[in-house]
Amino acid sequence: MAPGSVVRPADRAAPPARLASVDALRGLAVAAMLLVNTPGDWDHVYAPLLHAAWHGCTLADLVFPTFLFVVGVSIALSLSPRREAGAGVARLRRSVLLRAARLVLVGLALHLLAWWVLDLANFRPWGLLQRIGVCFALAGLAALSLSPRGQWTLLAGLLVASAVALGLGGTAPGTNLFDRLDTALFAPWLYRYDPVTGLGHDPEGLASTAGALATTLLGVRAGDWLRAGRVRALLALGVAACMLGAAWSLVLPFNKPLWSSSYVLWTGGLAALALVGLHLLIDRRGWPAWGRRFGVNAIAVYAGSSALVLLAIGAGLWAPLYRVLFAAPLAPVLGAQGASLAFALAFVALWWAVAAWMDRRHWYLKV
Repeated sequence: MAPGSVVRPADRAAPPARLASVDALRGLAVAAMLLVNTPGDWDHVYAPLLHAAWHGCTLADLVFPTFLFVVGVSIALSLSPRREAGAGVARLRRSVLLRAARLVLVGLALHLLAWWVLDLANFRPWGLLQRIGVCFALAGLAALSLSPRGQWTLLAGLLVASAVALGLGGTAPGTNLFDRLDTALFAPWLYRYDPVTGLGHDPEGLASTAGALATTLLGVRAGDWLRAGRVRALLALGVAACMLGAAWSLVLPFNKPLWSSSYVLWTGGLAALALVGLHLLIDRRGWPAWGRRFGVNAIAVYAGSSALVLLAIGAGLWAPLYRVLFAAPLAPVLGAQGASLAFALAFVALWWAVAAWMDRRHWYLKV
């Protein structure tokens, strides 16, 4: 230590303790992402592994909100202890914003790769990692700037504002207020855009980020309760959110592309219940933390697997690999859907092996 240097409390404080259950839930969400995103044949996929065409909520539609919920939980488990240890709020805000920027940049890099490899007509700035980065930044700033009551108020305000906007403009694809705003601001750089009709849509666009942020804030509040040992309150939150979401869906349907308020409550409630279950089984009873190895390298696994898929497609290897190694030998036995699922499971297993190898060497790539 240099003479005269000062050790701040935050510098000598130990890093916040990790909960294996949180890493496990994050890892299971990443594994499910890979499973849903990489079937061997998109024309032969079991229905639960397909996203709902518009309204509705399948198993596939639970994956991304669960991940964002865990992002919120991790914010609470990381920022609160550091703040209590004496770290300055300004310093923590810079840390949050820098990490969010890195997430967005990685997402943009993947979309640049897709634009080049797939020879797309337009570059698409919005995407999964970009949404994670934006929600991480805004939820992190809220956790540092607002009291728990203020966070609940912001969450409720986002749900109400989203519901009002969709109530006024309807929920039809392309003509709802969310799609109109995204199209006005970003067309033609959207997931889907028709220059003839002028209608567009992006499932990770700007407007629907309000609902995604509400999911993340729900995770922040759940993380604070988990850290305080308020497991019964967390269980009650999960049950209440599911019940409210199910009831509200009779008026405003579940809708992942628009991230409707009923979808926020339903998926957030299920994520809270999953967290309670894993916490009781793993943290308290010592069960194996299945999924943890994916969870501690979540962004590395997602970004690496996405880049591999794009490069394999660009090299002309993706379809032949499936056809020769899976479709030809397995489809006669398992059927076309079974062969497609076997390919997706093999892809998940490949990246589990990569994650396990990294974990054994204590290599954790933090974005």
